[in-house]
Amino acid sequence: MLYNAVVDALRIGKFEVRNRLFVGTGKYASYEIMQQALAASGCAVVTVAVRRERLVDKQGRSLLEFIDLDKFIILPNTAGCFSAEDAVRVALLGRDLLEKQKNPGANWVKLEVLGDKKTLLPDPVGSLEATRELVKEGFTVLCYSSDDPIAARRLKEAGAASVMPAGSPIGSGQGVLNPLNISLCLETLKEGDVAYPVIVDAGVGTASDVTIAMELGADGVLLNTGVAHAKDPVKMATAMRQALEAGRLSYQAGRIPKKRYATASSPFDGVISFIPGE
Repeated sequence: MLYNAVVDALRIGKFEVRNRLFVGTGKYASYEIMQQALAASGCAVVTVAVRRERLVDKQGRSLLEFIDLDKFIILPNTAGCFSAEDAVRVALLGRDLLEKQKNPGANWVKLEVLGDKKTLLPDPVGSLEATRELVKEGFTVLCYSSDDPIAARRLKEAGAASVMPAGSPIGSGQGVLNPLNISLCLETLKEGDVAYPVIVDAGVGTASDVTIAMELGADGVLLNTGVAHAKDPVKMATAMRQALEAGRLSYQAGRIPKKRYATASSPFDGVISFIPGE
């Protein structure tokens, strides 16, 4: 049977996602380019920073007017928050905004609690505090984390429906810098619950980064800058879609073991030598 993205759907809490690529809506040169890139990516979920000032462009147009809600589910995020208190407040604002639009994405959130403006690395303590509080508020929490497997496990224990370890710093384009740690996060988070969704978030620069993450066994990839700041965002979005599908198929197929020495494609044993003239 050919690969089918619908059959291979991903479940996160109460949500079922028909495509494992999550794409952000920030940093595009225009809303029109964003629209084209989202369509080319094949994604079903788009992330939106719900801080009020980020939803309107210089021309006074709302970002939400350019997202077809018949095609996409909005995943609100708390980008730009540097404390648990701020993140919870922004998440509640986002839920209120989306509930008014009867959007099915109102009750989940991509949680970011950042440690500082230079590294944009997650604050592990603040992330835990905010996760616990938002779970109490009824949210399905997808929590941005470092690639530390212990920190990731703590977030799962706090109630996060998905933990999203960073491949590398946000917007850096460095790809998956530490595949061993991502593998450890996957092993730790899926122990006793193989269906627990783990999504690699941050640092994707090009299509091969997506493939690497999926080949490691990640359940999905979230990206933004790698598409939005590409020279041709629409072509890059297409490449990201194809890379995710290739990486997922490769992981499911099972790679051959790595070996130190060569192994002939055709066996030497039993080969009949032919000498011209004999």
